[in-house]
Amino acid sequence: MKRLTVVLIFGVLILSCKNEEKQSGNDAYSGATDMSESLIYPEEKNFKSLRQVTYGGDNAEAYWSFDDKQIIFQSNNQKWGVNCDQMFLMDADETFTDSIAPPMISTGKGRTTCSYFLPDNKHIIYASTHLGGDECPEVPQKENGKYIWPIYNSYDIFVADLEGNIVKQLTHEDGYDAEPTVSPKGDKIVFTSTRSGDLELYTMNIDGTDVKQITDELGYDGGAFFSPDGSKIIFRASRPKTAQEQKEYKDLLAKGLVEPSDMELFICNADGSGMRQLTHLGNANWSPFFHPSGEKILFSSNFESDLGFPFNLYMIDIDGKNIKRITHGKTFEAFPVFSNDGKYLIFSSNRNNGGTRDTNLFIAEWQD
Repeated sequence: MKRLTVVLIFGVLILSCKNEEKQSGNDAYSGATDMSESLIYPEEKNFKSLRQVTYGGDNAEAYWSFDDKQIIFQSNNQKWGVNCDQMFLMDADETFTDSIAPPMISTGKGRTTCSYFLPDNKHIIYASTHLGGDECPEVPQKENGKYIWPIYNSYDIFVADLEGNIVKQLTHEDGYDAEPTVSPKGDKIVFTSTRSGDLELYTMNIDGTDVKQITDELGYDGGAFFSPDGSKIIFRASRPKTAQEQKEYKDLLAKGLVEPSDMELFICNADGSGMRQLTHLGNANWSPFFHPSGEKILFSSNFESDLGFPFNLYMIDIDGKNIKRITHGKTFEAFPVFSNDGKYLIFSSNRNNGGTRDTNLFIAEWQD
């Protein structure tokens, strides 16, 4: 889920809501493999240059090492020998095609999601279902005609080295444990778990000790990230209000499902105090990440979309003011993540995919 498993959203990447336009939305921009301006829409003034990193499959949730030299990401590119999301490692300056695959550093068993580097740049954490079985778990298509995300109870969080060897299991509770990210301070991990009976946020020390629940309101809380100084957390959440909405949410969760079509962004202190809703935009607002200043948030949203798509990237101040559109795609832009030095932004996009459903990684040279 990524912070939920990247089951691509509304008309673009979503596995079952793919009543999408076949047009890629950027037919005029094609074929660029170097850092250039040929992949950038004219309105995208924050991108000084843009480089396409992958070509084929669904590639997403890419995260930088603490020294910005490497990137870990998930992909289901079948030409790389996988049938569902696994974790791949690359140097930050590399580019990969269908015929050239980066090294896979997950087990190749089950389904994985939500990888993130640890501060030593020699280990990663990620969530995997492999203890529940070697095969890819079944992906639900729709529930009562609605697009849904699976919440696999077999997900647990693991530590692995960069050769793919699992060196530690961080969670052992029954139910879903996934979506972990690491504080830039290097001391804490935030993750989502169903151990309370609901999808709540928890923090733990980098070694898995001192687990603390930091949210407790009915609804899905996930996709959480720390601010650059580690003092705050930004995340996406659903908040069913009416009795009927709450019943529907609980019924889906009992089946290991959640509907992600109505989510807003929330921000709080790292211990869960000072909780407040950041956006009130409607539709799906998700994949938030702090701007290097710590004073703004980048996120993906379809709030301007009447048909559920496109999704574009937006930026908003942490007081909920001054929203600004960053990308201008016609289909899907999501998972924005700044490098630790603030110079680059990696994100997932349907641009330049030749009208297919492929979602690729792009690295932009950022300018405020």
